[in-house]
Amino acid sequence: MAETTNTPVTVLGLGAMGQALAAALLKGGHPTTVWNRTPGKDADLVAAGAIGAASVAEAVQAGGPIIVVLFDHASVHATLDPAVGDLSGRQVINLTSTTPNEARELATWAAAHGIDYLDGGIMAVPSMIGQPGASILYSGSRIIYDQHLEAFELLAAAEYFGDDAGLASTYDFALLANMYTMFTGFLHGAAMMRSVGVTASAFAERAVPWVTAMAQMLPAYGQIIDSGDYTTPIQSLAFHKAALDAINRATRDAGVTVDFVAPIKNLIDRQVADGNGTLEFARTIEELT
Repeated sequence: MAETTNTPVTVLGLGAMGQALAAALLKGGHPTTVWNRTPGKDADLVAAGAIGAASVAEAVQAGGPIIVVLFDHASVHATLDPAVGDLSGRQVINLTSTTPNEARELATWAAAHGIDYLDGGIMAVPSMIGQPGASILYSGSRIIYDQHLEAFELLAAAEYFGDDAGLASTYDFALLANMYTMFTGFLHGAAMMRSVGVTASAFAERAVPWVTAMAQMLPAYGQIIDSGDYTTPIQSLAFHKAALDAINRATRDAGVTVDFVAPIKNLIDRQVADGNGTLEFARTIEELT
């Protein structure tokens, strides 16, 4: 059952994301205690009504769930290990960017110390928290998720993926990999256009509708991959090899390095050399696993 009262919440870590999360909780009426390793980052939050804690031990005494949003896996342990005696019987929600296996390790560590653990992947930048378009993916303790869903939805759209604490993180990192390759593709294209005097801003105006249109291909690729049948290509690997060969030549002609496009060219070249040139481009996933 979701909470019906504004329970107190503790936020450990006041980087840009931690501050945004704490601010959204305050705005939603939750008494919010905040802590950061470096003093002074809580000034605006305290002015808005948060309770600033001088130590982790003091912060966790406030009661309610404890949201951890720190730098990395090591910093989570460095912060929580010394306070483990105060955490027994408590609920910890880790929103730090930790790998799936790191999330699972934290869940095992938490269980060994009587701590209920929920892991989350934040699919947003700090300015998006509390706004449409932001989402946070959760896995681990269903009890925590159900009990505090109202608070979670103050932060972003919430979705639960099951009791495997590493599953939300897997989605998180897979989506981030998709994002970074999209961004690097834009940087590569902008570098090419700059060689002929076109600004990155002008290129972006064309790149956005093009990438948006091409993203509509993803469901079809997903169906092909899930079927395992690559014999009826939308466009064959041989076709894409010719395209990537030409892109590489054009890239070098523009005075731009091929660092971003070379890996996919190598994957396609290898498949064609192995006799798979007539197969669907989506077969490339088989080269990755």
